[in-house]
Amino acid sequence: MALDFTIRGWHADLNPADGPAPRQVPKSLLRRLSPLARRAFRAIDGCIAPGEALPAVFSSSHGQIADSLALLQTLQAGEDLSPAGFSLSVHNAIAGLYSMVYAHRLETVALAPGVGGVGPGFIEALGLLGEGNQEVLLVFYDEALPDFYPATGYRLSAPGAALALRLARGGAGLVCRFEPLAAPRGDGEQPLQLPALVEFLFDTRAELRLGNNGQGCLWQKR
Repeated sequence: MALDFTIRGWHADLNPADGPAPRQVPKSLLRRLSPLARRAFRAIDGCIAPGEALPAVFSSSHGQIADSLALLQTLQAGEDLSPAGFSLSVHNAIAGLYSMVYAHRLETVALAPGVGGVGPGFIEALGLLGEGNQEVLLVFYDEALPDFYPATGYRLSAPGAALALRLARGGAGLVCRFEPLAAPRGDGEQPLQLPALVEFLFDTRAELRLGNNGQGCLWQKR
């Protein structure tokens, strides 16, 4: 089923370096942000004004996997885990920090789309719009796999990246149509699809098709 929506704003952070501190994160929380979390919040900064809060969908293939690996290595060494370190390694950690930074009490979803790419994030966000929300924040974020993991097996070779989109049911902005497809394509997991999505937002192409493992999607500018 095809669904129409409007992109009211978007911001991408594709710089693999740690970069500057996000503007809206209090100094008391900055030290708790990993490089990936900083990248995600810099993207969010470009979509939300201070004091705003929107229902949100956070989508990441493997979350803060470097932090998780460090915890496993700590266990292997027979050392105690840091409770704070563990709490910031779970898959919904960045979503939780978002609720703290923006005093956010609205619906929040944290997705692990697996081989599905960026499509599942849009499906979830458009579902929230369909439930009556006027606007939804959609955030994609991933980091490069640590050397410990076989990148070819996980089909991940992209550097860290984050993309935030402010989606609405209508109004001013870039009007788009989204449609899930059965797609015999091999565009890889979310980190490999993100650059194509960002390029589509930048350029004048009318449509974008992405798919992986039999799951695909079509985006059309209206």
